[in-house]
Amino acid sequence: MQRHSLPSSVTSTPSPFGERLRHWRQHRRLSQLDLAHVADVSTRHLSYVETGRASPSRDMVLRLVDRLDIPLRERNGLLEAAGFAPMYRERPLDAPDMAAARAAVQRILDCHAPWPALAMDRHWNLVMSNQMVSVLIGDVAAELLQPPVNVLRLSLHPQGLAPRIANLRQWRDHLFERLRQQIHTTGDDTLAALLAELKTYPDHLGGETVSLPGEHHGVLMPFEFHTPQGVLRLISTTTVFGSPVDITLQELALETFFPADEDTAARLRAMVASE
Repeated sequence: MQRHSLPSSVTSTPSPFGERLRHWRQHRRLSQLDLAHVADVSTRHLSYVETGRASPSRDMVLRLVDRLDIPLRERNGLLEAAGFAPMYRERPLDAPDMAAARAAVQRILDCHAPWPALAMDRHWNLVMSNQMVSVLIGDVAAELLQPPVNVLRLSLHPQGLAPRIANLRQWRDHLFERLRQQIHTTGDDTLAALLAELKTYPDHLGGETVSLPGEHHGVLMPFEFHTPQGVLRLISTTTVFGSPVDITLQELALETFFPADEDTAARLRAMVASE
C-alpha cells in the first residue's frame, strides 16, 4: 500500500532516500516526468518523495530502483535509506558460506588453462586467476603486485605490462571505454578516481603501437603481448554472472583470453609446461 503524501503546507527537508533517488535519476538523465511514467507513479508524488514530503512504500522503492537499473549494492542503500531492510546479501568471497561459489569460479579459471583467465572485483582488483596469469605477470614491478593487485594498473602502468603490449593504445582505449561505462552504471567515485589516475600513464612507450583487426565492441578485443618465448596473439572477452542475488557475485567479472593463432597456442602450452 502506498503511503499518503503530507499536505503541501507542511515544510520538510529532503530525506536521505529522496537525495539518493534524485542523484540516480539525474545520473540516468531522466526528468521526474520520465521516471514517473516508467515507474507508474504520479509526477507529483515522485516530487514529494524526492523532497521528503512523502515516504515511499517498499514496493515503490523496488520499482524505482528497477526502472533506474541501479546496481544491487546501491539498491540495498536506498532500501535502508527508506527505512526498509536490505534485500541483497553481500558476503566476502572467502567467507565459509561462499566456498561453493568460490570453488566454482576457480574451476572455471583452471579449466580455461593453459589460456590466461582471471576474476576481478568491482574495482578491478584481482581476486583469482589461473596458473598462466602468474607466468605472464611474474616480472612486473614488485609494488604493482602488492595486494590488492589492481588489474588496470598492472596492465597500463609503465612498470607493469604496458611496455610489452604491442597494441597498447588500442588496448588502453578499450579499457577506458569499459571503465567509463562502469562509472556511468555504478556512479562509483573510486572508479572515477582510478580512471583519472590511469589517464596520466603514457599511451606509448618508446615507439608507435599497432592497431589490430578483429575488435568487436563489447564482445572481443585483440591483445598482442611480447614475452621472452615470443609474441602472444590473444583475444580477450569478459563474462559476468547473469542473475545473482549476492552483491559480491554480481560485481565479479571474469576476463578470459584465447589464442588467436596456433603459434600462440603452442607457446602458451610450452610456457605452462616449463613451470
